[in-house]
Amino acid sequence: MSIHQSEIDKATEKFKALLTAQCARAERMKNPPERKDGKEKIRIGLIDGDGIGPIIVRQAKKVLSSLLKEETESGKAELVDIDGLTLENRLRSGASVPEDILEKIKTCDVLLKGPTETPKGGTMESANVTLRRELDLFSNVRPVRIKEEGIEWTFFRENTEGEYVLGSSGIEIPGLLAFDFKVTTDEGTRRIARAAFDFAKKNGKTHVSIVTKANIMKKTDGKFSELCREVAAEYPDITVEDYYIDIMCANLVNKDIRSKFQVFVLPNLYGDIITDEAAQLQGGVGTAGSANIGSEYAMFEAVHGSAPRLIAEGLGEYASPESILRAAAMLLSHIGYAEKSERLNRTLDETSSRLVCNGTKEGVTAEEYGNAVLAAL
Repeated sequence: MSIHQSEIDKATEKFKALLTAQCARAERMKNPPERKDGKEKIRIGLIDGDGIGPIIVRQAKKVLSSLLKEETESGKAELVDIDGLTLENRLRSGASVPEDILEKIKTCDVLLKGPTETPKGGTMESANVTLRRELDLFSNVRPVRIKEEGIEWTFFRENTEGEYVLGSSGIEIPGLLAFDFKVTTDEGTRRIARAAFDFAKKNGKTHVSIVTKANIMKKTDGKFSELCREVAAEYPDITVEDYYIDIMCANLVNKDIRSKFQVFVLPNLYGDIITDEAAQLQGGVGTAGSANIGSEYAMFEAVHGSAPRLIAEGLGEYASPESILRAAAMLLSHIGYAEKSERLNRTLDETSSRLVCNGTKEGVTAEEYGNAVLAAL
């Protein structure tokens, strides 16, 4: 018997269990829960997160409290603080999202969440990955604008599959090799494709780009591209093109052609990477908000992370709250307050044009930026 045979046998049994669980998940997706429409009161959960999270979320809480003052006083909306989703608490409990906190989260309809830190190495899953799975937030929507070029990109990133769904469940044969897994389901792909094409149709967009690496990842990305094309056939007025992720990254920095792109649909990992590139072209990752939307719940957050470097250097108070405020604007639109959302976005445009908040002492503090937004509103 090979010296590694016992490890291979263990890995085979583990893979069998993972495959069985993923098949069961794929079957469950065929019968999604009904949407929570028409509720008398919208419960908005507010999560501070780690690092700069509490600093920037504090400003978002002030802005939402102001914009939704009438709604909270009349009982149409409720702002709910959800404490405890911190790295220290997660490490103590041994869970990426402790059960008691998850229960509180599920009492809300939408969430505004600060960035959470994920330990490097080990087996603890990202809190974001856990929440996306537990709340089935399959559609990650990230808008990017480059105003001077008339560019408005909207990225639809599949949010619950790909490399992330089993990111902490890989297999290792010590001293020899390691395996991670990538999962693409038929239903998971169809629903993110439909979300992208529905958005394009409703918003007068005429071009959708399917972005994969199907020439290399032939089973998973090949399936993603094929199923997106099937959905695209239902939208004959929309031009559809396939691109590989590497050339699309290059296309976004090519000023001669990038203005033709409008809507993108892509698997999880590629969406994570390219939306950071796009946000940087817009003005930096601190300028972009992000929506995670499912059939039952929705979660809105900043694109960037918890910025431990800023905290370590004593610069946390200078972190820009613009990204989380952009996410708050997306939240307002999602729950039916489009005018308030547009007003907040216009105010952020104006505030950012005259104040620099960039994580250095040369810029204003998060509180100064937030107060300027409040005053303008």
